[in-house]
Amino acid sequence: MSQLQGVPVLILKEGTERSRGRDARHNNIMAIRALADAIRSSLGPRGQDKMLVDSLGDVTITNDGATILDEIEVQHPAAKMLVQVAKAQDAEVGDGTTTAVILCGELLKQAQSMLALNIHSSVIISGYRKAVEKAEEVLEGMSVPCSMDDREKLLQIVNTSMASKLVFSEVDTLGTIAVEAVLQIAEKTSKGVVADIDHIKVEKKEGGSLDETQLIRGLIIDKEVVHSEMPTTVKGAKIALLNASLEVEKTEMDAEIRITDPEQMKAFLEEEARMLKNIADKIKETGANVVFCQKGIDDKVQHYLAKEGILAVRRIKKSDMEALVRATGGRIVSAVLHLSSQDLGECGLVEERKVGDDKMVFVVECVDPKSVCILLRGGTERVVDEAERAFRDAICVVRDAIEDGKVVPGGGAPEIEVATRLREYCRSLKGRDQIAVRKFADAVEIVPKTLAENAGHDPIDIIVELRSEHGANKANIGVDVFEGKTKDMLQAGVIEPLRVKTHALRSATEAAALILRIDDVIASKRSAAPPGGPGGMPPGMGGMPPGMM
Repeated sequence: MSQLQGVPVLILKEGTERSRGRDARHNNIMAIRALADAIRSSLGPRGQDKMLVDSLGDVTITNDGATILDEIEVQHPAAKMLVQVAKAQDAEVGDGTTTAVILCGELLKQAQSMLALNIHSSVIISGYRKAVEKAEEVLEGMSVPCSMDDREKLLQIVNTSMASKLVFSEVDTLGTIAVEAVLQIAEKTSKGVVADIDHIKVEKKEGGSLDETQLIRGLIIDKEVVHSEMPTTVKGAKIALLNASLEVEKTEMDAEIRITDPEQMKAFLEEEARMLKNIADKIKETGANVVFCQKGIDDKVQHYLAKEGILAVRRIKKSDMEALVRATGGRIVSAVLHLSSQDLGECGLVEERKVGDDKMVFVVECVDPKSVCILLRGGTERVVDEAERAFRDAICVVRDAIEDGKVVPGGGAPEIEVATRLREYCRSLKGRDQIAVRKFADAVEIVPKTLAENAGHDPIDIIVELRSEHGANKANIGVDVFEGKTKDMLQAGVIEPLRVKTHALRSATEAAALILRIDDVIASKRSAAPPGGPGGMPPGMGGMPPGMM
């Protein structure tokens, strides 16, 4: 509503809610702080898990920040932006989601105290941006090199990532598999090392134990062999990859065949059988003894292939076909007539095995495959799901480390070092930017403080000791959550990729700046439910009369 010469002028729809200025910022900041505080207790090796129950009653137990924020149904529009921060962190670097979220909440908490001093939001944002640029320089300066050949360091990175997970008891098995899987699919290019983790397929099967998890240097196809008389084991496999239907093709237009003589019917059926046999003969001629088909296989073709001792699997997903290309070196052919021996892929063994209650086809013993598969086992569905989340974080941090070639100590050491250097840096600034940078330094200390709190130690004592150590240029000193002391994190083997830390700081700062720029929230009235009850029909037209159940 607006006033014009004393006469009210209606601009917004009736029922629209609007908050402006200080109230709008306060509401947005409090919503984000509430969400950040909710997942703060899940940070670190001693962090707690959350039980999430959705509207259908399905239960998820996890301490993964991205999963927690994805599962809970956030309604507040500002809090939804924090969910997007976590999703972006998870998609880009795969780890550090909880860190990014609690950093954003703490940055806004510090900004709130500056807003109370009548420091303009634009000044705060400017100071925060200067601080994050300096913080990235500090992180870059304290990083140490890491290469694909340094497997010990890569295993330490995985151990750090999985330390807070439910499956940490099997970190030796899962960590080794994660490192081996990423190194297998990594490729050296002119621009450096590239590891596309989409080429690592995870196949989950509950019923076993975590230590039964296997790295398959090839692929697992969640399908059965199509014919009972086909071999279930083929050694020295020559694999045909077909994106063609192994059936008699139908004409594009409707046609009617009139048969007046039994001989015509016999000739028709014989010709159909001959065409189908030609398909099987063509595959046999190329030397293929295994067929993976993206489409259907006619029953008669199955019979002819079985007689030739050829193993066949049908209706395979496109993603699995592409993975087979990278694993076996074959080529996908879209017509059987065009298939040749040069198109065939190779592997040492193709075998149908029973895993749990299901039969699956294993393509193994491939020569330097650039696509691999993990058979992930666990006692229950929830254990397997949490193991999958932990394993994805593990392969992401290994990828980040080998692609960038740089890692930093963990345990809150980078955050304390950033805070220490920012307090020195802010003395070179003039005006209110100096206050914003100092507040940024206070905010990043929330990470080591939370690690100490979640481990049951006194955060004040630990923060004071950390500040003293970093003031003496001991940049690698962090929180030992198990003993409640400070320790050199590099010597302790607590290491994280540089990319995780820089991206968490950057995304948290950008989200905080976005919230601080909002000074007006206009919320439209929610749409009313249709009249006449759940069916949306008035009484007498199929809907229930009022008062009746």
